[in-house]
Amino acid sequence: MYESDIITAAVLNFKVIAGKKEENLSRIIDFSKSAAKRGADLILFPEMCIMGYDYYVDEEVTRKEKEDSAETFDGLTCTRIAEAAVNNEIYIIAGMAEKDIETGSLYNSAYVAGPGGAIGAYRKIHPYDYENTWCEKGDKPFVFETKWGPVSVGICYDTYQFPELMRYYAHKGSRLYLNPTALPEAVTYEGSRAGFINYYCRAIEYGASCNTIFIANSNLAGWDKFNYFGGGSCIVGPGVNPSSDVGVKYYAGDTGSTQAELFLATVDLSLATRDIFKDNFNGTPDYRPDVYKELFDNANPYLSPKL
Repeated sequence: MYESDIITAAVLNFKVIAGKKEENLSRIIDFSKSAAKRGADLILFPEMCIMGYDYYVDEEVTRKEKEDSAETFDGLTCTRIAEAAVNNEIYIIAGMAEKDIETGSLYNSAYVAGPGGAIGAYRKIHPYDYENTWCEKGDKPFVFETKWGPVSVGICYDTYQFPELMRYYAHKGSRLYLNPTALPEAVTYEGSRAGFINYYCRAIEYGASCNTIFIANSNLAGWDKFNYFGGGSCIVGPGVNPSSDVGVKYYAGDTGSTQAELFLATVDLSLATRDIFKDNFNGTPDYRPDVYKELFDNANPYLSPKL
């Protein structure tokens, strides 16, 4: 079914230089080249790593400045990333503010290029909080085909609060889900690291376990303009266990690390069995989207049950 099960993926804690596109782009290209030399087939960069996350939520930055700094699919930034992907024979996924050249709308996007050049961009379906003041909501999932099968992309809030997207991708055959993220740590509060890890790790562990897939996570690290980002980039996925229970293993990364560094792992995607989609004893899968659709179709999303 797949040309290969074995993939080497790289994720990293990326220290953004706030508002400095050229410096960030240069480091993205250099990291990609270094990862390829170490055998990486794919490298994932964090959400909004081209200019930094804070630039676009900063009220002091005008709308015009945000529009002028945003990327287009055929613009110079994306072109240089695509060239780096071709030259180094590697897939590169990098977060950016994207401008739709036809409508002028802005999106929180993840640009994807591979050994064959530009592939496309995923537009974040669930912008978080103040992101909604500068970007539109995306409305299409994004999967790109590789020799390891379909690889899928979600961004940050998509991953932590909306399990429907990851489940959709797993249903479509994706064994590897990419999560570029910009997850801050509230360092002004006691116990901030424990809180960061509890929120971040529990969400990705659950996603890997309940879908039986691999998840690669890349986070910003350190201070942007006014947010401190928690790093903790990692690759998680199903492990080999003596029982039939799905266990989660950390294959690369360090959730305790806030340092700017790259992590790399070679994983066996055949372990991503996506068990709930297999036929069980009566010839039908455990997963029942027909039932879920009926439930959602008959539910009013604006009415919450009283507790």
